[in-house]
Amino acid sequence: MMKLQLKWRGDFDNPELNALHAEAFAHALLEIDWKSQVKAHSLGWVIARDAGELVGFVNVAWDGDIHAFILDTIVSAIRRRQGVGTQLVTVAAAEARAAGCEWLHVDFEGEHQPFYLEACGFKATPAGLMVL
Repeated sequence: MMKLQLKWRGDFDNPELNALHAEAFAHALLEIDWKSQVKAHSLGWVIARDAGELVGFVNVAWDGDIHAFILDTIVSAIRRRQGVGTQLVTVAAAEARAAGCEWLHVDFEGEHQPFYLEACGFKATPAGLMVL
């Protein structure tokens, strides 16, 4: 049985987050300095651990005022479809609200629409995207 622990601005090691990110987004294992990135550019982040193992992560970037942005919602393959991602986003939304944010934005691939719109409560809006 899973004993999930969620923590706002929780501690993690770069190698474990790099491994989780590579698994979730099906890319080669990279050596990104996530700790420096999120500490410098994010309102916060949420980690999920099960028996000490990092099984989920979401980054909450922001504009320094009232807009926050969900990025990199990731859950390990063996923990998907168990509500971990929804719990990560719920904590992220609560913490962004507590920080005075009025809007929480997310963009996603079409296959993730049920997760974000139905499970997490986001509303569909018109938006624009420019490939750089």
